[in-house]
Amino acid sequence: MTKTKEIQTIVVAAKRHTRELIKRYLNEFGSLNFLAAADDYLKVYSALKDLKEALVIIDISEHTDGALDFISLITSDFPGCRVIAMSEKPDVDLVIQVMRMGEFVSLPLIKNEFFTSLSKSYEELTQKNKKKSKCRIVTVFSNKGGVGKTSAAVNLALELAKAAKEKVALVDLNFQLGDVTTFMDLKPSFNISYMLKNPDRINEEFLLSAMERYKDTSLYILADPPYFKQAEDISPKQISLLFNVLKDTFSYVVVDTSAGFDTKAAAVLENSDMTLLLSIVNLPALRNCQRCLDLFDNLGYSNVQVVINRYMENDEISAADVEELLNKNIYWKIPNNYFAMMSSINKGIPVSDVSPDSNVAQSYRDLALLVSDSIHRPGLAEKYKEALGAG
Repeated sequence: MTKTKEIQTIVVAAKRHTRELIKRYLNEFGSLNFLAAADDYLKVYSALKDLKEALVIIDISEHTDGALDFISLITSDFPGCRVIAMSEKPDVDLVIQVMRMGEFVSLPLIKNEFFTSLSKSYEELTQKNKKKSKCRIVTVFSNKGGVGKTSAAVNLALELAKAAKEKVALVDLNFQLGDVTTFMDLKPSFNISYMLKNPDRINEEFLLSAMERYKDTSLYILADPPYFKQAEDISPKQISLLFNVLKDTFSYVVVDTSAGFDTKAAAVLENSDMTLLLSIVNLPALRNCQRCLDLFDNLGYSNVQVVINRYMENDEISAADVEELLNKNIYWKIPNNYFAMMSSINKGIPVSDVSPDSNVAQSYRDLALLVSDSIHRPGLAEKYKEALGAG
């Protein structure tokens, strides 16, 4: 990698030998200028105000919760700041928390691993398009209507945007009966049909101006075509092209699909990093879910997870019964809260804005974190097995 631009780097570590080793490695790496060592978060925050781009390397072995809060603050307040966090006591959950916000390396430092994190951080600061490859596509799917698919997609997308503090796209690919904009009380100026008719214009600036931003969040909505004819003209190849473009701008893409399986649905699923197969607990819905799982298995779609909507603890059909019928573990259960959800739907507002303390709002917050963890978790336990001890 050719490194030309110099990035100011601040090291936050209580132990002197750690600071000195990092400083020596930074000099050897090149193009990362050791600006200061500090153990006062307020001073670090003040210094970042004057820097357009900066790298913060921080030891979070002690006072971990406070350090994570500080990392969350600076990565949120300073878009040009990247963080590498280190710890002598890593566990998988801690690593995942860090990876939502930056890079993680275990202590004591292994030079090659540290240089890999330095390279990633440097590239993200100097060539921002490199970061876009981290985008993940999450599709909410059901082959049966009336199970709450659109509501799940809307609420999951918003909570992902809040949790990740990065740009999230919500795409309505329910081509004939799309309701995403209704659920969010939006009247967008553009839709997916317009986007696909202007492929030469599609770039980050065009996407962010054409897609509808939800209030003051980092969630952007791409509406379904308003007319059936426009939907018919969209091909599977165009859907794949759209996803490739969205990946260059967004950290997550959440897709709401039609209740059915055709070539367009197949294009969506083939491009998805995770598919949430939604069902409710009644026999017709579960049998449809079972058939869908069989179909996905035959087609080789991986990372398909079952989500039960409107779940009630004392239902006649238990969670264990569902898992036995489907021969698959339930990934998540969204609790039944009729009044909160109907108020959300009727007002066109996500449930966390209508009833933030409700059990269903909390469930979507937790689901967003789990989705993020499930996408990034594979390989972490193996990678840090030696540091974790048990593996």
